[in-house]
Amino acid sequence: MPVLPREVLSLFDEALVRETIPAERHVYYRKWLCYYLDFFATYRLNGADGKNLPAFLEKLREKNQSEYYRRQAAHAVTLYFAACLPTSHQPHPTETGPGSGNRGSGKSISPGNLPTENENPALSSKAKDKGRGNSASIAPGLETKQCVGGEGNPPPLKTRGADWKSVYSTLVSAVKVRHYSPKTLKAYKGWIHHFQNFVKSKDPELIELSDVKEFLSFLAVQRNVSASSQNQAFNALLFLFRHVLDKEFGKVEGVVRAKRKPYIPVVLSREEIDRVVMNAGYPYDLIIKLLYGCGLRLAECMNLRVQNFNFDFGILTVHDGKGGKDRTVPLPEALIPELKSQLETVIDLHQRDLKAGYTGVFLYGQLEQKYKNAARELVWQWFFPAKELTPVPGTKERRRYHLHDSQVQKAITGAVRRAKIPKRATAHTFRHSFASHLLQANYDIRTIREMLGHSDVRTTMIYTHTVRSRTVKEARSPLDF
Repeated sequence: MPVLPREVLSLFDEALVRETIPAERHVYYRKWLCYYLDFFATYRLNGADGKNLPAFLEKLREKNQSEYYRRQAAHAVTLYFAACLPTSHQPHPTETGPGSGNRGSGKSISPGNLPTENENPALSSKAKDKGRGNSASIAPGLETKQCVGGEGNPPPLKTRGADWKSVYSTLVSAVKVRHYSPKTLKAYKGWIHHFQNFVKSKDPELIELSDVKEFLSFLAVQRNVSASSQNQAFNALLFLFRHVLDKEFGKVEGVVRAKRKPYIPVVLSREEIDRVVMNAGYPYDLIIKLLYGCGLRLAECMNLRVQNFNFDFGILTVHDGKGGKDRTVPLPEALIPELKSQLETVIDLHQRDLKAGYTGVFLYGQLEQKYKNAARELVWQWFFPAKELTPVPGTKERRRYHLHDSQVQKAITGAVRRAKIPKRATAHTFRHSFASHLLQANYDIRTIREMLGHSDVRTTMIYTHTVRSRTVKEARSPLDF
């Protein structure tokens, strides 16, 4: 294959950077350029003539290369001409085509308007040379040797055992830039890891929609996963294609779908909840009361800080709930004394931490860069702080974290067992009970939806199956009321 002179390779790499092509794809762009140059050397055509580019793309199509790869190849070639030809000889930006565009130069390049050898004498100085292995008709200084700066032909794409590190690093960046929760990132990474194993670590560039279809069918048929798990895997792979691999996802048809079973949540009676609370020690008894009294998710409860409580108005503000949404819920009046007592405990702990010279609490995002002293201020302290300070790896800092979710789940499981409740109750069961008891008390379903923080009332409607309706009456016309 032709060898790219280092000055040409340098210009081409600069064009890739200007086009914001991910670094892990640079080798593939160089590969397409080398294939393009070798193609025209093989068939004794003029590679500097943009009118011949469709012949190269047609050859790729005959080789069963996907449309995605053909577009990538066309993009690589147009970038090569835009970067390596004198500005006066670059194609006019009036025409456009697949893979066109050069944001760095402000010009739009397309395969159909690349300059010919007659328009650029530098490219055609040896255009009369012919034969396989003679690339003088392609670009100045090219020799028929190994590709890409003499460093060897890019390795062929692996059908198994490829490195997926760049996929996971891009995934992390794509999730964080969209401010998705750490749990979403963990779930996506888990499913993508399963998918990677399923395709035997095939090179990400070779991943196609057919692989997704086979994987989703495998989950339903071989693994017998639930419908919700299959949907979660689907969402993870959809994100992988769109935001990591930058590929079209298309329609997923012909996939065996896991059968969705009607889900009726477990609900505890008020008497059962009281028994669980009595068998839970401090501070887990107060946490259970908040989960039930305000309809909180466990993560929302653990992330509460001092500033979330407004005792004057009896309101609890939940920040960054599921989906990054905020909402307010009324504080149970029966809990006000216990909550104020917990606040005093937090204040005392905060004073002791300040005297001990602790660094502060953990803050999310860039808050600490924006508010330098926020980590040590009372309003940012956790309402349910961990018992011990947490050492920060790589530093000498010791910070305060909140109680871990697993500690609360373990405490609730133990309390349910000691209370001899014959139901499979978890922390989320108290949220289900909150909604069901409000519905049982004839509260409007839309009011309950707002208190739960649901985006769609159809999600809230599931609780209509947990209680017996007390509002069913004989059918009458409203005119007779």
